[in-house]
Amino acid sequence: MSISFENAIQQTQDLLSQIEFLDAKTITQKFTELVSTENGARGFFVTYLTSDLSHREYPSLEVITALKTSPIFVNELLVKNLAMSTAMVIYHRSQGDKENAQGSEKVQEKTGQLIKQLLSPALGEKLQQLATSLNTGQGEYQAFLERWGYDNYQRQAIAEIIQPFLQ
Repeated sequence: MSISFENAIQQTQDLLSQIEFLDAKTITQKFTELVSTENGARGFFVTYLTSDLSHREYPSLEVITALKTSPIFVNELLVKNLAMSTAMVIYHRSQGDKENAQGSEKVQEKTGQLIKQLLSPALGEKLQQLATSLNTGQGEYQAFLERWGYDNYQRQAIAEIIQPFLQ
């Protein structure tokens, strides 16, 4: 199944708006289909992490089950979402933008919850690779860190947020 990033966002929005009316099997199946491609997983996370789902609804067993089916896409996106949301909290606060800082904190918290529930050796390895790039200025995530131009404060905050997940 090929899906565009924009279509994945729309499908995730549609699914979230109908979630209380669907059975667990259908929810799991639809989320599994979405995260089975890179664009689908990206669109899913953009929508899901910024959604207004209550903590009671977040994250559901159906979502966790679906995310476990695509660790290659999911692990990479979780690590990057945690880094990006953490860096954006610092940026928005430095600009005096409380509203966007709170939005980034919400994404950071939700991403951390997902990482906690999905933590596996493979996800732990991705987090360790990010830590290595933060500490050495080299490695798997160095290009990502440079592309977004994170400053020392942002890099330190990212290092602190991933520390509890490192083995």
